[in-house]
Amino acid sequence: MGDEELEQNAKTGGDSRAYAAGAAFVEGRFVPVAEARVPILDWGFLRSDATYDVAHVWRGSFFRLEDHLDRFERGVARLRMSLPYGREEIRNVLLGCVRLSGLRDAYAEIICTRGVPPPGSRDPRDCENNFFAFVVPFVWIADPHKQERGLHATISRVRRIAPESVDPTVKNYHWLDLQKGLFDAYDRGGETAILVDAGDNVVEGPGFNVFAVKDGAISTPEHGVLEGITRKTVIELAARDRIPLEARPVPAEELRQADEVFVSSTAGGVIPITTVDGEAVGGGRPGTVTRRLREAYWDLHEDPRFSLPVAYG
Repeated sequence: MGDEELEQNAKTGGDSRAYAAGAAFVEGRFVPVAEARVPILDWGFLRSDATYDVAHVWRGSFFRLEDHLDRFERGVARLRMSLPYGREEIRNVLLGCVRLSGLRDAYAEIICTRGVPPPGSRDPRDCENNFFAFVVPFVWIADPHKQERGLHATISRVRRIAPESVDPTVKNYHWLDLQKGLFDAYDRGGETAILVDAGDNVVEGPGFNVFAVKDGAISTPEHGVLEGITRKTVIELAARDRIPLEARPVPAEELRQADEVFVSSTAGGVIPITTVDGEAVGGGRPGTVTRRLREAYWDLHEDPRFSLPVAYG
């Protein structure tokens, strides 16, 4: 889908005020996000047979969009799906959604679902895969106010789905273990949950990767986790600033004894955790390494190597 076709498609979308809450791309056309629908027989809905990716727009520019598109394409391939649009067309769709919405700070999602099978078929190879996209106002795991004091997390008694069953490097909607972990956290006075694997090593939480800091060195789980783009950014920033960082198994008890704990997510960047299982981490405030990486992360948004400005109409 080229720019001219995109422009014409966007013009048929109706009153631009209808897009103030967000814009979506469904069945080849733009619609206000409140009108976007997925076919009820799509296996993405019925079976969670889908992959997706989430990028963000900050102050009018996408951050690391190409990294997100790389991961999305890898996920689609691993699930044996095929996209009905090429990379440039998908990029144009996302830019079109942002332009229609007028949002300067936004959360942008692209989705590929298995689609609807022919009547009577239960063979996933018979499905025609679907592509959807939407943009809504920026979504925070923890808003800036909460980030100043840090989140209260619990190490959940819920075990994360084994990577041998569902590949966590392919972004997916298998979230029932994460949701169960969240309710467990709420019941225990926490604000978010960090799940463990069968060996009682921490893995990840609902929408974020986990990091521990001890004696100035960082550790982060290497197995059973989504390879987050923000996680990748943290690893790169640590290498740039010569902060020791190792990806390896991180026992739950090690997280409880850490000097600092933080999480990383497209929905908020580098986010401090200042309480784990009801006990203060370090001094109960965001630590030096966490604050340094958090500032460096947002500063990186000004780097043209990672920034794609949106040409608003």
